[in-house]
This record gives sequence, structure tokens and C-alpha cells, in this order.
Amino acid sequence: MDFDVLFIGSGQAAWNGAVPMSNNGLKVAVVEEAQYGGVCSNRGCNAKIILDHPIDLLEQVKSLQNRGLDGVPALNWQDLMAHKHELITNQNYHNKERLVANNITTIDGSAKFIDRHTVQVNGKQYTSEKIVIATGLRPNRVNIPGADLFNDSTNFLSINKMPDHITILGAGFVALEFAAIASAAGAKVDVIARSNRILKDFPNKYVNKIVSIMKKQGIRFIQSTVVEQATKENELIVLKGNNGFSLSTNYVLDATGRVPNVEKLNLEKIGITYTPQGIVVNDLLQTSIDNVYAAGDIIDKKMPKLTPVAAFESRYLADQFIKNTTVSIDYPTVSTILFTSPRLAQVGVNLDEAIAHPDLFDVENFDYNKDWYRQKSNESNGELTLIFNKERQLVGAIELSVNAENTINTLVPYIELKLNTQQLNRLIYLFPSIEYTTQRRLSLV
Repeated sequence: MDFDVLFIGSGQAAWNGAVPMSNNGLKVAVVEEAQYGGVCSNRGCNAKIILDHPIDLLEQVKSLQNRGLDGVPALNWQDLMAHKHELITNQNYHNKERLVANNITTIDGSAKFIDRHTVQVNGKQYTSEKIVIATGLRPNRVNIPGADLFNDSTNFLSINKMPDHITILGAGFVALEFAAIASAAGAKVDVIARSNRILKDFPNKYVNKIVSIMKKQGIRFIQSTVVEQATKENELIVLKGNNGFSLSTNYVLDATGRVPNVEKLNLEKIGITYTPQGIVVNDLLQTSIDNVYAAGDIIDKKMPKLTPVAAFESRYLADQFIKNTTVSIDYPTVSTILFTSPRLAQVGVNLDEAIAHPDLFDVENFDYNKDWYRQKSNESNGELTLIFNKERQLVGAIELSVNAENTINTLVPYIELKLNTQQLNRLIYLFPSIEYTTQRRLSLV
């Protein structure tokens, strides 16, 4: 065998495990057909948060007008995009160098299976005792006439000049986050949803609140509408849909979801089972071929397809392969966040589930209108909901606020470690801080 472990893909689901595997004596290779570090580093999370950061600051500055600040600075999209390129362009090089520095063989090209232990890349074959598929997801593209006129999330993250009017197909994370960015950058923004439901992974109460806020920011939501075709007329894209729908726009972003990258792998050749949602694995992350594993967003799973989850799975495989564990993967508490302004973040038991089962859960709601620490920023939309089981242990939370990520990050260990009030009161955070106020609120409930 050429290698002990060969990863197909180099993102979070690969390098987080590849590095400790190599450092513990395994001979490891990583095959990458595009940019090292995967989507998150090069064409996703990192780029998005760079573009979001000044927009988030602008919203906070607007809240402090006549409360210590006069005037709101203008957003310079060209400068912001140049800053994004400055930070992102070198990610591919640095991510590859990290692998090389840890004695991992890097192989450039697209891999396909020849047999259960062999892949072919650029006409050359490589064998490995174990193979890990970590090829992730790519943007879905709607299959309608004129879809070639549309752009995807990768395109949007490199727009040099913000169009006057952007229309977004879809109503999930990418759709709303990019709608917020485009609107703040001066574009007229329409979000078209196939159904009445926006952000299906978040509870209705908070979805309604964030949609209401985004509408006040100038974003229009067009619901229960299916776009059926698109044509180019002069400089505009004309969308046609059900019930006589018609809309002219400058730019269309297809944010209708993401699909697994399986087509090039030749999975049928060796009999690996997969679905439209990804590759099927067992609780050891093994595919239907026992020496072939999968990690990250490529897996068909109930867990959220997020960067931290992919990294967790990769580290789990490292522990398994270097003989630190033989047990099934045990996922911890996972939090999710929508990067709009304000943020919407949640962890644990979903609020809609808690409301539907009052025999199992108690729900406590708090707004921030009388919270002095929140009011230093003149925050008016903030709200937190805590969910307890009948033993009064915290099992879930959701917050809409400027600092929602900090609040929910504070609560993750409380839920995961099942801390009681006595243990909670042993934690002394910096004061004043979001973490301190979150802890005090919880310990007094």
C-alpha cells in the first residue's frame, strides 16, 4: 500500500484528522482537485464573514446615532471586496503548506475509485489501507430554462460591483445572509421562497422576528412562488413563475441549497451506497465498504452540515485510526447561527419542539429592553429564550441579538456538560461581558 490513509478532499473534514494521524505515525495523503482547505476557507464561511463584518458594525453605529455617535460611514464595496481577496487568496497556499509541514503527501487532481483500496488521479493510481471521502457539497442549480443566467454563492462572494437589484432564489441560511449583505451594500433585494416557510431550521417565533427586521432594512420577501423560467431582455433578467409571477432584475443568485459532490468518484464501481443527500455511513463513519469512510458535509446525516461538525468527525476518525477509540461516534451539542444583523443563533432543543411538548419542557423568555448591558449599544430587537427539562436542566436556547453568537457559545458547555446551578455558580467570567450577564441570568432562573 502507498498509504495508511488517503483523504479525497482537503477541507475541514480532512485536515483536522489528517494532521494528528500523520503526527502519530500514519502515512497520510490528501487529494484535492481545487483549492486546499475546501469551500469554507476559500469560497464560503471565511469570505462571507469578512464581507459581513463592516456591515454588522454599520448596523451598530446606526443604533448609536444621537447616543454618542453622529453620522454613519459609507460602505465602500470595492475596498471591502479587495480586503476579502487580500485575506482569502493565500488560503489555498497556507492550507496546502500546513499539510506538507506535517509530512502529509498532497496530490493535485480529481480522484476516482478503481477498487476499494485504489484511486486514480490524473492517470496515476494510488493505494491506501483506508480511504476517507471528504468531498463536501456544492451549490445546487435549479433546472429551469434560462438557469444559465443565474449565479451561485461562489460568484456572489466575488462581485466587484454590487448590482442595483439582486433577486435571490431560496430562503435558507445562504439566501438570508447574502440578502443582508447585498441590501447593506446598497442593492434592492428580493428573496423568493417556494413556500411560506423561511429558515425551516429555526423556530417560527424568531423567524418571524428576523424577517420583520430584514423587511425594515429594505429586503422584500416573495413567498409561495416558484420561478419556472428566465430570459434576458436588454440588460435585465426577467423571471416568470406560477400564478402569473413576473419580475425583472439585474442579478439572480441561486441559493436553493447544496448537493453532494459524488459524481466524479465512481462510487458505483465499488458499490458505495449514497442518496441525493450524500453518502450513507454507519456510526463508525464507515460506508458500505468497510475500509472506505466519509466525513463532513458529504455524509447523508441528520446532524447539521456545518464546519465544526465536519472537523469533529475528522478528529473522531483520527482517534479511531490511531487506536484511541473503538466506540461509535457520539456527537456533542451543536449550535447554529444565521449571520444577519442582528444575529440569530440557537443550540439544543428547538423552541417549536419545546412548545409542542409542555409535558417535557419549560420555556423562559427574556427581552433586552431593560438589560443595561445590552442598552449600552441601544439594542432594541434583542430576545433570548431558554428551554429547560423538568429537572430544570438547560437543554436548549435561542437568541436574536447583536451578540447572539457569544451568548449561545456561553450556553453550549452548560447544555453539553449538564451543569447544575451549583456548578454554574463556580464560573467567574469577566465583568462586564455578555458571558457574565448570560451566566447570571441563567443562575437566577
